[in-house]
Order: sequence, then structure tokens, then C-alpha cells
Amino acid sequence: MKELLVVDLGLVEYGAAWDLQRRVAAARKAGAVPDVLLLCEHLHVITLGRNGKRANLLASDHVLGKMGVSFFETNRGGDITYHGPGQLVGYPILNLSEIRRDVGWYVRGLEEAMIRASAEFGVAGRRVAGRTGVWVDGGKEVKEVKEVKDEEKLAAIGVHLSRWVTSHGFAYNVSTDLRYFDLIVPCGISGKRATSLEKLLGRRVEIREAAPRIAAHLGELLGLQLRSTAPDALQAMLRQFEDQPVGASA
Repeated sequence: MKELLVVDLGLVEYGAAWDLQRRVAAARKAGAVPDVLLLCEHLHVITLGRNGKRANLLASDHVLGKMGVSFFETNRGGDITYHGPGQLVGYPILNLSEIRRDVGWYVRGLEEAMIRASAEFGVAGRRVAGRTGVWVDGGKEVKEVKEVKDEEKLAAIGVHLSRWVTSHGFAYNVSTDLRYFDLIVPCGISGKRATSLEKLLGRRVEIREAAPRIAAHLGELLGLQLRSTAPDALQAMLRQFEDQPVGASA
């Protein structure tokens, strides 16, 4: 069974994580590293996907600056989202040509890993037709004379592929400060709110409770054997690849 290196970056600034993704993706394309799953939390940041609408950012640059929220336009799929402390962010950098050349299957796999992990906490996550991510039943609203449950979003997904190598990935709200989602129209879907595992369970939940569960389910779904790897060890592999003379084989 092929390996999936699981690297816990801890709390990291978004730009640094994006730069690391690009380096890992280049090495993965060259076959210099195995598949990698980067796990982290970010400092407060809002990111816009390549097909996203800037109008879905509701706060001015001045407000973002006062709140200490940075902003990045990215090449991932999806619209706009927020990342911050208490949110588990996962960046799988995989060569799908060695697993399965099917982007839809891959995205459904990311959803399934988080749905299965949520179930272990007693939370019934699910898919909603036409909307990527993981959803749960939220508060009730009245439509005409029928009371129905509205959906709330527990996890978002936005990916990028280049030569079948993936980057970007998923964001799973564990103990996220949900007030920051008021700065945007989450994922460009008006009238839908974000939620968190902590809010749903009514108790404190740590990132370390959710991260290994999601990683384990993702490895199982992808058919990859997980191997915990320190950030320094990954950096050493990347430097070895990057220090090779141009044109040298991996």
C-alpha cells in the first residue's frame, strides 16, 4: 500500500502554507515525494476561489485590517470562505493519476471522510445536492404553514488540480469563531450559515480530537497508508528535490 505522509503544521499563516503547497506539488509531480496531507490551522484569513465573486466579501479593507483578517485571491475552486483558529484545514497533495482519475470522486471522498469523522462525534453530516461540502440540519424556520429545518455548513471544500496533482482541500469547523463568517457570504450562498462541531455538541472540542479521525478516513478512502511526518522531515525532502540540478531525474 502506498503512503500518505501526514504533516501537522500547527497554526500557520495562509501565505506560508500556500507556498509550501506549491513546493510539495512540484515535488509530487516529479515523483520526489509520496502523497502528502498537510494539516493546519490558519491565522484569520479570507480566501476567494478562482470563480468567486468579490461582491461576496462584505467587509471593507479597513474593517479587515482593524480585525486582523488578511485576504487572498487563490486558484482553488469554490467561492469565498474564512479560515481561522479552531478550524481544521487539510491540504491533500496527491497524484490522482496513481489513485483514480476522477475529480468528482475525489471531492466526494473528501466529503465522505468528514461525514464519517462527524458521525464518530454523533453528528449527522450529509451532502446537499448541488452544494459542495458537509452540511447538517440547523435551526428551524417556518415556510408557509410547514416547519422545516434549514441546512448549516460544517465543512467547505475547494480544490485545484494540475497534471492530476491536487492542492488546496477542505476546511472543517471544530471550534471556529463563527462571527468571522459574517464578513462574507459563505461559499457565495446567501442565507446559509456556518456551524461548528463545538456548537453542535455544546462542549469544547479540540482540533486534535478531529484531525486524526478525518485523516484516517481519508487514507482509507484513498487506499493509502498513513505515516505521521514532522514538518522538518518534509522540508528536508523538498530541499533535496529543489537542490537537484535542472534536468536531473528524481
